[in-house]
Amino acid sequence: MRRIRKRPTSQLLKRVQRGFRGYPVATIALYGPDAELATKVAVAIFLAERHEPDYLERWLSQDTDVRHNPDIEEQILAFLRSHAVRSVVMTDGIIGCPHEEGIDYPEGKACPHCPYWASRDRWTHDTIQ
Repeated sequence: MRRIRKRPTSQLLKRVQRGFRGYPVATIALYGPDAELATKVAVAIFLAERHEPDYLERWLSQDTDVRHNPDIEEQILAFLRSHAVRSVVMTDGIIGCPHEEGIDYPEGKACPHCPYWASRDRWTHDTIQ
């Protein structure tokens, strides 16, 4: 009989799977040039229920997917520990371009580096008109 090997779950995903356990809450969002490669992860920490985060950090990777980079995962976990985060929420997938509107390209325009997102809904990835 064949044994099914379980893929090891990362410590970060284990934190996400625990669900809401109170504040502080961390939100983790993934960004990339398309829906396949995540080159940026943004982690926001909310100490209480409010609209703007109390802390925000970003990690970038040009050569590897940030979801599979153990160094970035460890830095994120250290960031969460340093703020005693109790709950972690993460996007199901990549939710947009890693470039920032108004900083990397003009506001109201499509990112010239990421044509995939120019006509797509960032949540469903469906083409929009």
